[in-house]
Amino acid sequence: MDDDLPDEVFAKLRSKELGLWDVAQIAAGTGLAIYAMWAGILQPGFRKVPYIPASKGQVQNVMTLLRGRSGALVDLGSGDGRIVLEAHQHGFSPAVGYELNPWLVQLARYHAWRGGHHEKVLYRREDLWKVDLSQCKNITVFLAPSVLLLLQEKLQAELPDDALVVAGRFPFPDWKPCRVEGHGVDRAWAYNMKVHKHKQEQEEK
Repeated sequence: MDDDLPDEVFAKLRSKELGLWDVAQIAAGTGLAIYAMWAGILQPGFRKVPYIPASKGQVQNVMTLLRGRSGALVDLGSGDGRIVLEAHQHGFSPAVGYELNPWLVQLARYHAWRGGHHEKVLYRREDLWKVDLSQCKNITVFLAPSVLLLLQEKLQAELPDDALVVAGRFPFPDWKPCRVEGHGVDRAWAYNMKVHKHKQEQEEK
């Protein structure tokens, strides 16, 4: 089944700003209100903490840490897609977001469509633990500390040595960042995978 929002809904929305009443009407008309409640609240296992969109400051700090890099970018747990969109606008291609929550995937696709970037970015509804990261060199994550602790092992096992991982809102518990940008809740941390893979190899000897 095609999980994109109906074309007629997009056509109606693209030309105006959305208020709360507009969103409510759209949700009721498309059945998304019930779907969103099921996907984001009732169905277990989507997120360890409630979804909170990245702030403008967080997005800016993530992009600052990625400055000077190019190529593909993957955002794990991409939410409403704003990091992926910003990465595309900074020249990363392809820019891909992986998100398990179907409501957030739909929202991300809508934002991309409305901004005229829907054919240039990609949002996939997929479990991040099943994503093959072996060819990824630019990774961004906005995830809870408990998830980051587990994700460390996957990243160390799969990412190439020249990969850079940027975490927003929470740092990786066991990793030392190579750079930090911003302050308070807007802070972001960058991690050089070559350093951490080498450290892991030394510990295993």
